[in-house]
Amino acid sequence: MTTADVAPITSARRDALPVFSPTRTLRLGIRRISLELKTYFRAGDQVFFTFLFPTLIYSLFAAVFADQDLPDGVSMATYYLPGMIAGAILLSGVQNLASDIAVEKSDGTLKRLGGSPLSPLSYFVGKLGQVIVTSLLQIELLVLVAVLVFDAQLPATVEGWTTVAWVYVLGIAACSFAGIALSAVPRSGKTASAVIIPIVLVLQFISGVYLQFSMLPDWLQTASGLFPVRWMAQGLRAAFLPETWATAEPSGSWDLPLVALMLAGWIVLALVLSRLTFRWIHKDR
Repeated sequence: MTTADVAPITSARRDALPVFSPTRTLRLGIRRISLELKTYFRAGDQVFFTFLFPTLIYSLFAAVFADQDLPDGVSMATYYLPGMIAGAILLSGVQNLASDIAVEKSDGTLKRLGGSPLSPLSYFVGKLGQVIVTSLLQIELLVLVAVLVFDAQLPATVEGWTTVAWVYVLGIAACSFAGIALSAVPRSGKTASAVIIPIVLVLQFISGVYLQFSMLPDWLQTASGLFPVRWMAQGLRAAFLPETWATAEPSGSWDLPLVALMLAGWIVLALVLSRLTFRWIHKDR
């Protein structure tokens, strides 16, 4: 075959490639958010383990330890709330996305999408939109139950709510990208839950979600600092608990600049890992 024979084919293939359009990519991604939400809420086991689970566990802990008062008039219901919010962000971002994408790789969904006009960016806009909506609803439900049923105290200052807001934004971004990267670990969709759920549970136990963080051994507190959930929980405790509680942290202070730095670092690391591990599966492969 000569060069002249190859040139027309190459030119035709190049002309057939879709032209990247940011507006079109965003529009298709936003349309997918509603589809992702419908799929999410139709899966009963997923709704239980990632949406209702933090509220159910919080209600259990708050009821069991209702009679135990902590220093400075802090109730156990108030103390557990920031950690459970951090756990909810972790479940929405890491467990939800890692399991979903692993299953969609295994059942051929990604391969079918690879042959459609949908781009990987549109696909992830839909996924991230679904995570943001469900995580906000999840946190809203958790806070309503905490306040109305268990009389938990919320931040009383604008500064406190500002801290909640930026911890959420950095935390959901870090956990979402980490979930995308983690989706490459399960060998199939059938094993996704068996691989991902234990990882998520262990991270919550060592990061101050289910246990009082100051009660953990020093080496475990140090180890938890390698992962974002510990920093989300610490930042949220700074917003919900009195300033005197800062002395219970490993460094004796809330270290909010360090919290922001660690979460931002995890966003970068998880984004790089997700870019290296995720593969958009085309039909011709």
